[in-house]
Amino acid sequence: MLTVRIIPCLDVNAGRVVKGIQFQGLRDAGAPDELAEAYERQGADEIVMLDVSATPEGRSTQVDTVRKIRARLAIPLTVGGGVRRVADAERLLLAGADKVGVNTAAVRTPALVGELAERFGSQCTVIAVDARGTGKGDGWEVVVRSGKENTGLDAIAWMREVVDRGAGEILLTSWDRDGTKVGYDLDLLRAASTAVSVPIIASGGAAGPEHLVEGLRAGADAVLAASIFHYGEYTVAELKDALAKAGLHVRR
Repeated sequence: MLTVRIIPCLDVNAGRVVKGIQFQGLRDAGAPDELAEAYERQGADEIVMLDVSATPEGRSTQVDTVRKIRARLAIPLTVGGGVRRVADAERLLLAGADKVGVNTAAVRTPALVGELAERFGSQCTVIAVDARGTGKGDGWEVVVRSGKENTGLDAIAWMREVVDRGAGEILLTSWDRDGTKVGYDLDLLRAASTAVSVPIIASGGAAGPEHLVEGLRAGADAVLAASIFHYGEYTVAELKDALAKAGLHVRR
């Protein structure tokens, strides 16, 4: 049985972790380096840090924040937000990231996916896909710029394309569910896991262990959550206990 991963997400704005619903009504949740260290102690398998204002503000990810997190963290760290070229990714990797996440820039310039995979390896190349339901059956559209812009891209077809171009992992967020605590979009996860062979990280909507179990059984290889950790609703260890009781294999 494959080991599933629990990944706390740090949405960072101006050097602080924030959380809201679809990036609206953001509340301060603490210092990213302190939270990352705490989650590692609780048993987190990885940490994802997303600079949520980098792309809207047209700037690069805050490298100093990445360095501070790495100084206190031993587990893998994925960093995204504001990566528009190979040089941006290289700066993050040199600052301590293990993997780099790309969203908007990959949509704007799909060839970037292959460039990153060729330079740093597929294992370092994570494509973040924000998917919003189209309201037409089981269709989903890719949205970018923190959900502000529709692309017209079919999310499932886009995931196939980026994997063909060399992406080694998909961070898949249901934009309809982000911050809502109603659970992951299971139909989206099933469709994605059927379409691509690389690991999928489920994101958007988790409120408790039952949602994590559902997401993993729907085809996700890892589950990402934010507010349930930031506001002390659950620890990583508590969620791992719940997953183990549900028959899923977790790393201790």
